[in-house]
Formats: sequence, structure tokens, C-alpha cells
Amino acid sequence: MVVTLLAAWAVASQDRRRRKVGFWLFIASNILWVVWGVNEGAWALILLQVGLFILNLRGARKNETS
Repeated sequence: MVVTLLAAWAVASQDRRRRKVGFWLFIASNILWVVWGVNEGAWALILLQVGLFILNLRGARKNETS
């Protein structure tokens, strides 16, 4: 959860470099949530994190071009 909160804080920044770090932190948190979800059998959480992972990749790419 801490990684997710740090990512949200960084993505909200007006600094492009900090936003980039934020998106990569979100991606790391997606992976961490999936690992936890597999261990707990939380399949809905895993599906949610896969969707958020895709959106975070999109955000990271859009941040690069803006």
C-alpha cells in the first residue's frame, strides 16, 4: 500500500520526471498486489491490477510524449 500511495503522490506532481517515477511506482505496486493476490487467491484483485497495469503503462507512455 505504501508504494501505491507514493506513486499517487508522485503522479500528481507537475514535474514530468516525478510523474514518470510515479507511473513506474504504480507499475511496481501492481506487481506487488498481484503477488499478494496469487498467494491469497484474490482473483478479482489480480484482474483489477492487470487492468490498472495496462492503464499505468499507457500513462507512462503519454507522460513521455507530453
